[in-house]
Amino acid sequence: PRATKAIRPMSGGLLCFIWLTAAIMLSTGCSQRYRFEQGDETAIRQVMTEQESAWNAGDIHGFMEGYADSVCFIGKSGRTCGREAVTANYVRSYPDKAAMGDLTFGIHEVVPAGADHAWLTGTWSLVRTADTLGGGFSLLWQRTPAGWRILRDHTY
Repeated sequence: PRATKAIRPMSGGLLCFIWLTAAIMLSTGCSQRYRFEQGDETAIRQVMTEQESAWNAGDIHGFMEGYADSVCFIGKSGRTCGREAVTANYVRSYPDKAAMGDLTFGIHEVVPAGADHAWLTGTWSLVRTADTLGGGFSLLWQRTPAGWRILRDHTY
C-alpha cells in the first residue's frame, strides 16, 4: 500500500489573503485595460492629418512620426521593416519638395481590431508638376505610450 499524506485545509486567513490578492489584481488589470472608443478614431485621423501636413511641408521625418519603430511597409517594391529603413526609402524616392508634391489622403474607414489596434483603409493622391500618382492603402495601427502609430502599411 502507498503512504498518503493528509492534506491540511488552508487557514481562513491564508484563504482570505489569496482571494483579496486575486480581487485586487483583477480589478487593477481591468481598470487599466482600454476600449477602442470614438476618441481613438479621432486620434488616428489626427495623425493622418499631421502626416499629410508634414509631407506637404517637405518634412519626411515629421511624416514618419506617425509610424511605430517596428513598422513594416509593404508596397510594389517589396517589404521594408523598421522606421529607419522605411524613412531611408522615402528619402531616396522623394529627395526634394518637387518630388514629394502635394499629398492628399482619403480615409474610407477605421475599424477597431481589439482595444489597442485598428485598421484604416483609404486612398492617396500625390499631385506633382510633372504627374499625378495615386492608389490605396490599408494601415494597421497600434496604441503606444506615445499615441496611435502605424505598425503595418500596405500601400498600392
